Amino acid sequence: MVAGCISDSSPSSALLAKTVSGLVEGSATDGVVAWLGLPYATPPLGELRWRPPESAAAWDGVRQANAFAPACVQAGVSMPGETPPATSEDCLYLNVWSPFDAQEPLPVIVWIHGGGWTNGSTAMPLYSGAQLTKRDVVFVSIGYRLGPLGFLAHPELSSESGEATSGNYGLMDQIAALKWVQANIASFGGDPARVTIAGQSAGGMAVSLLMASPLAEGLFSAAIGQSGGVFEPLQLAPNYLLANAEKDGAAYAASLGATSLADLRAMTAEKLLGGKAGSVSHPVIEPRVLPLSPYEGYVARRMRDVPVLVGSNAEEGNSLADLSRVTAVNYAEELKGAWGDLPPPLITAYPYATDADAKAARSAFERDLRFGWDMWTWARLQAKAGRQAFYYRFDHAPPFPSGSVREHWGASHFAELWYMFDNLDPGDGVWSDGDRRLADTMAAYWVNFARTGNPNGPGLPMWPAFDEGEQVMVLGEAPRPQPSPVDEQLRVFDAVYDAVRGSAFGAAKRD
Repeated sequence: MVAGCISDSSPSSALLAKTVSGLVEGSATDGVVAWLGLPYATPPLGELRWRPPESAAAWDGVRQANAFAPACVQAGVSMPGETPPATSEDCLYLNVWSPFDAQEPLPVIVWIHGGGWTNGSTAMPLYSGAQLTKRDVVFVSIGYRLGPLGFLAHPELSSESGEATSGNYGLMDQIAALKWVQANIASFGGDPARVTIAGQSAGGMAVSLLMASPLAEGLFSAAIGQSGGVFEPLQLAPNYLLANAEKDGAAYAASLGATSLADLRAMTAEKLLGGKAGSVSHPVIEPRVLPLSPYEGYVARRMRDVPVLVGSNAEEGNSLADLSRVTAVNYAEELKGAWGDLPPPLITAYPYATDADAKAARSAFERDLRFGWDMWTWARLQAKAGRQAFYYRFDHAPPFPSGSVREHWGASHFAELWYMFDNLDPGDGVWSDGDRRLADTMAAYWVNFARTGNPNGPGLPMWPAFDEGEQVMVLGEAPRPQPSPVDEQLRVFDAVYDAVRGSAFGAAKRD
């Protein structure tokens, strides 16, 4: 029995699980039980807006868990081509998938969705844990507060906290969900001693931040970061520092016409997405949740001592930059429009002569600036700390059809998700046998890593640890390890960032 908490032999007993708040009943399909929309915290409404999450209230009887909860309040979508999700400020829920006939405690993967800290939903079909669960793992996906509701820092909030700090409510939600997993996952067939946190894009960034947070100590045993980590110098992001974030929060409140915290709490959640919401929709380095950045955490040897599996995609920039507008004539101007004034070495590191060259350079720059350098650096810092790291580069173009928004993505941002989830059917491509083999291989690697802290297993190409000659696993139709082909551009980022780290914060330009 999955639940292990009902002693009778009725057909529904395996669908029941006992949580600290009460009994829940899921539904079974194709050998997998899914419990959807499980509350892990009290709805963060009214006076609980911009406060740490509180434990979910208990209930009597059996709660039906057959439908996803609304996503946290947001505008738009997290991935081009997706349908905007139903949203609500009452959104602190998670989902659990487990094998129907689990006989022993199984490893657990907790998925943190991406979406730039402002978007995302656990209800996306792509994020279904059903296929991974068939490989004897328990899969959990969590919702967390987004945008200004999830990350606003403000002087009044800092005063109210009693700890002279504010922000990072979305990260506190993630930590609360991990505490729920520790307290409850055994009832769903999971092993609380083998919990792997995993995420992509902002979800991967969250994984790196949770590794640095003292509040997440003891809540997970391994970490997977896909195309997302936070390792750039803070001098380049001074608005991530609490004092500056509080100033941005005050300016945001003024942009909405709010003169007090009470005014902000009285506004509708939808109105809070207006004004200068973009300036307050990111994590903050502050003493409660995140006293050190991940880079500083490694330097100070205060990162969680767990194995990591990290990497990025070969053509990340194809889905993130509007390459149709880029030409050899306007390249520098377009780059400045997107990223402002950049150190000259970063611009000249991507040479171009033709329009085609310029588009390729623009895509490569976007890849390296946003993800490539971070993931390479994450693997290096992990290995330097004497901890195990497995590093990959996804190099396969999904067969998205002509005319779709994803037609020219290639091995872009998001592209690996269909494969590691082994969820090819929700995609709009015409999947080949090679695609299905790659999905089978990647899903096996991810589940093996959750099981043992090492992706290797019978029948799989050997994936060497990164510290064995800085090797990267190229994940394509024929997965293979090779020496990390570090582009000279990444070395330029190293030089620029090393110089910046030695500068004063006051010298950095703020947005």
